[in-house]
Amino acid sequence: MLSAPSQTGCHKVMPPLDVVTLEGELVRLEPLTLDHTAEMVAAASTDRSTFGLTTVPEATVQSVERYITTAQEQYERGEGLAFATIRRSDDRLVGSTRFMLAEYWHPIDEQPRPTPIAIEVGYTWLIAEAQRTGINAEAKVLMFNYAFDVLGVERITLKTDARNERSRRNIERAGATFDGILRRHMPASDGGFRDSAMFSLLREEWHQLGNHR
Repeated sequence: MLSAPSQTGCHKVMPPLDVVTLEGELVRLEPLTLDHTAEMVAAASTDRSTFGLTTVPEATVQSVERYITTAQEQYERGEGLAFATIRRSDDRLVGSTRFMLAEYWHPIDEQPRPTPIAIEVGYTWLIAEAQRTGINAEAKVLMFNYAFDVLGVERITLKTDARNERSRRNIERAGATFDGILRRHMPASDGGFRDSAMFSLLREEWHQLGNHR
């Protein structure tokens, strides 16, 4: 389980997030399990030229099972929840996304809370034919609304490889604010080190955008 420091310095074990399915007009986000292995192998087998600077499993059963198992381990530690991105028009798995790196700190004058105060949305990828179709935008709305309205988070974090201009534009279109670059932040999907472009979105900012529904 995820341990979070309290204001006294003690640690509290946090439970996993509730397992939920989020559904819109174009997309259904259902909890990612090993039952999705064959569909994800098929999705990873499509044109990979647009995956570039994105972390996508190789198109093998072993790679996909490792990808899903790692996501499940994160869930069991209370860190997040991964989704299979399902295109509703044909019920096809076209990618994945997840809540991750849940934060359980709390203001010094408040009591600990059972849900995260901040969470990241990441590990997002879509097959080429599902890009620029509105699926990613709707998935973000579903996840942002759930995070702010159900989990009650104060901040959503998003990040991407600093070189990934398309991803950075998509994040900005979703309403997030660019916070800066973390240099040599993590391994790059194409090898070596990656600088990460960091973005954030606050509860009141999301509601002011008029996307809350």
